[in-house]
Amino acid sequence: MEIISLQYPHKIIRTEIEETVAAIGFFDGIHKGHQNVIETAREIAKEENRKSAVITFSPHPSVVLKKQQKPVHYLTPLIEKKAILEDMGIDILYIITFNEVLSKLVASEFVSDFIVGLNIKHLVAGFDFTYGYKGKGTIETLREHAKGEFDLTTINKLEDEGEKVSSTRIRDLLAKGKVKKISNLLNRPFQTSGIVIQGEKRGRTIGFPTANIDVEEEYALPKVGVYAVRVSISDQNKITGMANVGYKPTFHESNQIDRPTIEIHLFDFEQDIYGESLRIEWIDFIRNEVKFNGIEQLIEQLKKDEQQIRHLFTTIED
Repeated sequence: MEIISLQYPHKIIRTEIEETVAAIGFFDGIHKGHQNVIETAREIAKEENRKSAVITFSPHPSVVLKKQQKPVHYLTPLIEKKAILEDMGIDILYIITFNEVLSKLVASEFVSDFIVGLNIKHLVAGFDFTYGYKGKGTIETLREHAKGEFDLTTINKLEDEGEKVSSTRIRDLLAKGKVKKISNLLNRPFQTSGIVIQGEKRGRTIGFPTANIDVEEEYALPKVGVYAVRVSISDQNKITGMANVGYKPTFHESNQIDRPTIEIHLFDFEQDIYGESLRIEWIDFIRNEVKFNGIEQLIEQLKKDEQQIRHLFTTIED
């Protein structure tokens, strides 16, 4: 997949690049609704004998427009988005830098520069796609702004259990720990990636050695608690295990850690993996994080967690 990063104004000369069929959107999460948009573009590209493309933005507009004071946590940070789109067979990924200058670009100019100007001959977008200054450009105005330069296909709203499939809904589910439900909306398990770092090494002293994962700040994390997970180490075979997202209240006061940490106990695994890259698939929520009265009570609960999660994976694999 070719990756092209752009700012306004870009220097691409329309006549010097191939005609494409493109899907456009922020696509955080790349859920089933997003997949409909992207797959439609890919299928049309195949029918029209053109290359497929995706147009997306970085960072999220709320960062630039300061609608959100807290750091933005993405379901799919850019590195994840790139990997998923490549797996989907997209030929070209356009990443448009969303900055203050771009935020003030009127809708018609956005179309002229970033659709017509990129030699896109067929655009695919969701029914609620907006563009241009203050989002004044809509699906209804796109045909007018196209001026016959490209065709437009609109993808209707996708619902699941009577609710719209959306990034906002997935974030709400993530905040409730409902990762199993999220996997249905993504057509894959919710995933995060990180590097194994040195931890407090307390787990090995109680029979539950853990890998401490350094996850980038931009990742959205599941609700605090214990989860069944699958882990691939440096993109190798997947290993089952149990993860704790939280503040380790048995050992720390609540105000000692700013952001939840992730610790994973891998089943039947003893290798040294410090410094390795881990990809975590969040399979199911097991229980809330609890402050125990002592080490023995903690160990007893961890044994129950392991037994429950091992049984869960046996059920899934059968």
